[in-house]
Amino acid sequence: MSDTAITANWEDLIRFYAESGVDSALNDAPVDRFAEAAALAAAQPKRAAQPDNTIRNNAAASAGNAQQAQRQNPASPASQQQRAQQAPVPAQASIAPEVLLEEARKLAGSADSLDMLQQAMAGFDGCRLKFTAKNICFADGSANADLMVIGDTPGRDDDLEGIPFSGPAGHMLERILAAINLKREQVYLANTLPWRPPGNRPATPLELDLCRPFLDRQIELVAPKVIVALGDPAAKALTGSREPIYKLRGNWHSLTTAGAQTVAIMPSLHPDYLLRTPAQKRFAWEDWLMVKMRLEGNEA
Repeated sequence: MSDTAITANWEDLIRFYAESGVDSALNDAPVDRFAEAAALAAAQPKRAAQPDNTIRNNAAASAGNAQQAQRQNPASPASQQQRAQQAPVPAQASIAPEVLLEEARKLAGSADSLDMLQQAMAGFDGCRLKFTAKNICFADGSANADLMVIGDTPGRDDDLEGIPFSGPAGHMLERILAAINLKREQVYLANTLPWRPPGNRPATPLELDLCRPFLDRQIELVAPKVIVALGDPAAKALTGSREPIYKLRGNWHSLTTAGAQTVAIMPSLHPDYLLRTPAQKRFAWEDWLMVKMRLEGNEA
């Protein structure tokens, strides 16, 4: 190999070291660390390997302490989490949706009163939301109301209270009702679903289908003159339309129940949406004025 080639190789090596961050040499001669490690291992006496039970013992001690704390405080989050993990998975999880839907129809159809319907809904295990929600939000208000207000799904406040339209959204709805000379106690309030989806996610089509027989029976038992569907999901579910809420609102629609009852429906904006976008209140006010006229016998 020529001197020129050797010089080029050294230049490449030095350049590589510089790019790697090497800026100084520790020793004039390289040190074989592998050989040092082998010599050190050969110099030490051999002994039988013993299992390291430190982690296992610590885990066992922690588990014992946690169990003792859970026995002393059954209401602790750890105790509640353990009970949730040990809770049996409902058998309905493996049943075909068609079978569950037929069961929901039979339960809803057999209810002759709102109290019976609420019990039937509470006993229905086909919808998985029942096992993640804190409370069932069946209804609120008067069962003899001419006006029925149906929202989307229960919100956080609804889930905690077990009452539809709780919290800020409920206060906004009460102000709207007061503007057309109605009180909350004079109106029947419900939701398309009685249980809140986890994380307030949108309801799945299957969840809506499984709970729909109970909602239809609820409408039949209340027999209102007018239904106000608040929010895009509720408006689409009750009208059967795929149009967005801003196209559905302001126009009358009709719903025919399984019992051949026909009810007028007015889609409108949800109070939660109005709280976020106050400029849209004028459109909601137009919808509610039409509802007021229809309730008073004046076709709008």
